[in-house]
Amino acid sequence: MTVQDKIAMPRPSLGFWLRNQMRNVAPFATLLCLVVFFSLASPSFATADNLANILTQISVTGIMAVGLTFVILCGEIDLSVAAVANATGIAVAYFTSQEAYVSIANIPLPGWAAIILALIGAGVLGLVNALGLTLIGIPSFIMTLAMMQIAAGVSAMLVRGQIAYAVPDIVTTIGSGSIHGVPWIVVLLACFLIVGHVVLTYTRFGRYVYMVGGNREAAEYSGVNTKVILGAVLVISGVCSGVAGMAGVAHFGSAQQNEFDTYLLDSIAAVVVGGTSLFGGRGSIGNTIVGLCVLGVLNNGLDHVQIDSFLKILIRGLILLAALVINVYAQRLRDTAAVRGEV
Repeated sequence: MTVQDKIAMPRPSLGFWLRNQMRNVAPFATLLCLVVFFSLASPSFATADNLANILTQISVTGIMAVGLTFVILCGEIDLSVAAVANATGIAVAYFTSQEAYVSIANIPLPGWAAIILALIGAGVLGLVNALGLTLIGIPSFIMTLAMMQIAAGVSAMLVRGQIAYAVPDIVTTIGSGSIHGVPWIVVLLACFLIVGHVVLTYTRFGRYVYMVGGNREAAEYSGVNTKVILGAVLVISGVCSGVAGMAGVAHFGSAQQNEFDTYLLDSIAAVVVGGTSLFGGRGSIGNTIVGLCVLGVLNNGLDHVQIDSFLKILIRGLILLAALVINVYAQRLRDTAAVRGEV
């Protein structure tokens, strides 16, 4: 294409740009509106202390959402993230407690060993999801739904209705400590977000994730081992959930059955509300960050304006529904534009 041809080409209109970027613009506009509304409605909302509170509240969800972003970008879903987090948090408490003994020395496991064993367990659960999807061919929705029950069963067997309080010191520090006034759990979230962004943006594996999610058949023809990529993202999701579970247990101060059940919807909502496509291939960690902020501001702001708790659940559901509608509508607009040759 010559320089003259480039000059002669019409520039995309504002309407075209908005249609193409609706998935990214809508979540940011929603976040801006929520911040303005709650700042005007409650003087205690727009403060530095409350900002730190919001970041702390979204940290556990955010770490889970990082792993889910990889999975959803591939056009799959992981419904077991909350159950895996719960099982891992309980496992690290169980291995640290006086009930778990090294068979030879008859002493409790050291903290580092309990952490490693718990993370290995989270990775194994993710690996089982991966093998079910890639080798057996079970759809990820069904496979991870079964894993959700398996992980819940593991949690029930370990605690047997009791509450465990013992966790390694390093996990306690990360979950409830701070550095220069910044909670360690927020620092941990930032590290996961940065690493996730770098992997998806600047590595070959990240490009393959987008290729598999965008067009799996074309990715296979290009020589990408799609099964390896799909298996890897499910293992990543399992490990992220495991880390979130350990940090959450330390932050809450105890490990108990069904402790993370509400985090499944929140972590999926953070990815989807942020604008990552449910159909795969479009989205980023940046979108997930915006989605996390929307949920964090919404939940925290509703507490500040003293909205009825039942109405709060309804509002969250309506916002998630709106995000799903925008997600599907944006995909249709892009498909239509592709047919017309506009993209």
